[in-house]
Amino acid sequence: MHLLLTNDDGIEAPGIRALWQELSQIARITVVAPDSEKSASSQAITVHHPIWVDKHCIDNQNICAWRVGGTPTDCVKVALEALMVDDQPDIVVSGINQGSNMGTDVLYSGTVSAAIEGALHGLPAVAMSLDSWQPIDFGPAARVARKIVETMINRSLPPNTLLNVNVPALPEKQLKGIAITKLGVRNYENTFERRQDPRGRTYYWMSGSVSETENDSDSDIVAVRNGKISVTPVHFDLTNYRIMNLLETWEL
Repeated sequence: MHLLLTNDDGIEAPGIRALWQELSQIARITVVAPDSEKSASSQAITVHHPIWVDKHCIDNQNICAWRVGGTPTDCVKVALEALMVDDQPDIVVSGINQGSNMGTDVLYSGTVSAAIEGALHGLPAVAMSLDSWQPIDFGPAARVARKIVETMINRSLPPNTLLNVNVPALPEKQLKGIAITKLGVRNYENTFERRQDPRGRTYYWMSGSVSETENDSDSDIVAVRNGKISVTPVHFDLTNYRIMNLLETWEL
């Protein structure tokens, strides 16, 4: 089995190291990841300047990787269409992200977007996230990833579908199993601090916090809140089929 690992936290992030350490026990690994943090880059691609690529060893751990001066989506595109043309992976694994990617977060997430790009290329793909913004042990989430990858290799997903996995930040013995979930709704209360740079130009610094929203019991947000690992099948046909007939009555 051959796996492509990528992320949006950058090539030196602890989450991708944990993935490599666990998954290299069961598969051959190719790492292609951004040269720095590219969180919240969504499905952005680089089209107006070069995408720099070089070899890089992660933390002297003999993890030979490709370091990419671009977005997570760039990484997967470059990997599958340039670096690995003659040696395609069986599965694309993105993460482990430091911080969850649940509900409407998936629209912004670079972690999820990298997995989407893998699925767009017709490959099974999984996005892994850990529900903590603080330094924490990624080992339990990496072992969850291994279990999912070992299952995926013998199964098949529908086209244009990936698995979005969020692991609670709990000791392994306190995890309450896996729940198959739907995307919930997550809102943010954003603030924009107005500042000026040394040349007098105005800019804004955005920050914010999660605003608690009521979610259904089968959502990823509720599952993780209850100590369960959420596994959400995500597809990217954004068509709202239910209102197509309604639009026909508009006589546009």
